[in-house]
Amino acid sequence: KQWYQRRVREEKIVAAAAKKMVVIADYRKKSQQLGEQWKKGIPIEVVPMAYVPVMNKLREFGLEPVLRLAESKAGPVVSDNGNFIVDAMFSGVHNWDALETKMCRTPGIVETGLFIDYAKVAYFGMEDGSVSVVRKPTLTGF
Repeated sequence: KQWYQRRVREEKIVAAAAKKMVVIADYRKKSQQLGEQWKKGIPIEVVPMAYVPVMNKLREFGLEPVLRLAESKAGPVVSDNGNFIVDAMFSGVHNWDALETKMCRTPGIVETGLFIDYAKVAYFGMEDGSVSVVRKPTLTGF
C-alpha cells in the first residue's frame, strides 16, 4: 500500500490545521451518503496491544472490522507510528458523528479516517473528464 494509506493520524492533523480543507477525488467516491460508492470501509489506526478488544468493540458498534494485511510482507499493515490499520466495513447509513465519538473514546483507537465537517469543498474528476464541484453544506462523510 502507498504511504498515504498508512497515515490516518497525520492526515487528520494536517486537515485540522489547514485554513481550508479541499477534497479532490475521482467519481468513484462521489455519493450523497457515505458508503454508496466507497466499499472499502473506514480506516482506523489501532494500537497493536489493543487490537482484539478494539475489533470486538467495533463489532458492537455495528461495523465489520478487518485487519489490513500487507501485500509485500507477511503480517498486518503497520502505520508510520507502529500501529495497525483496521478497515471497518459498514452497511447502511450511520450517525457518523456519534459513531466517530464512540470510536475515539475507545481505548486503543488512535484515529479514524472519518473527516466529518472538515471539507469546505470537494472536486470530483468525473469519468468523462469533467469536474463536479460540491460545496458545504451538502457534503457528507468528509
